[in-house]
Amino acid sequence: MNPLRTIPRSVVNTWLKAVRTPVDLAFKATGRNGNAKLAVDRAEAAVRDAAGRVTFDAELREDAERRRKAADAREEAVNLRSAAQATKQAAEQELEARRQQAEQERQQAEKQAEQRRKAAEQRAKQTKQRATKTAEQRKEATRKATAKVEESLQERQKRERLEQLEREAGALEEREEAIEAKDEAQRLRRAAAEIKEDRKAEA
Repeated sequence: MNPLRTIPRSVVNTWLKAVRTPVDLAFKATGRNGNAKLAVDRAEAAVRDAAGRVTFDAELREDAERRRKAADAREEAVNLRSAAQATKQAAEQELEARRQQAEQERQQAEKQAEQRRKAAEQRAKQTKQRATKTAEQRKEATRKATAKVEESLQERQKRERLEQLEREAGALEEREEAIEAKDEAQRLRRAAAEIKEDRKAEA
């Protein structure tokens, strides 16, 4: 190892460390570990590569290459995390949209079910009202028919009673006429007997 090349390498490392330390502390304090930190990593790798070229230090250039590859790997990881985060957000948004749609469909289904229930209740109420009205009409028709039958029976009974009374009156008249005829016959017989007695007395 050439000691003359070790000195510039140490200087570069010390200088970069002095520059990076406050930057890394700032990143740590603010929580910024993404593209800004990658840019600083790439800048450090470029500085190391440039210093290695100037000083012909192969180790600096190899270190710079490793740092570039590490930066590339971290960038890929950041991009993958960003893509995963975007996918997650898209999935969450889609899930939320589906949840909202499902909630709307549920509310719509509940509304339609309530409308169907009210319509069924209304139909049942109307059916009951029609049935009640029909039953009342039938009851009224039955009452009228019963009243008509009873009236007919009463009229029939009145006619039959009248006919019976007329028959009884006719029979009574016949008996009275028979009694009167009998009385008249007796009166005539008594009168004839009296006449006979009077003729006998005159003789």
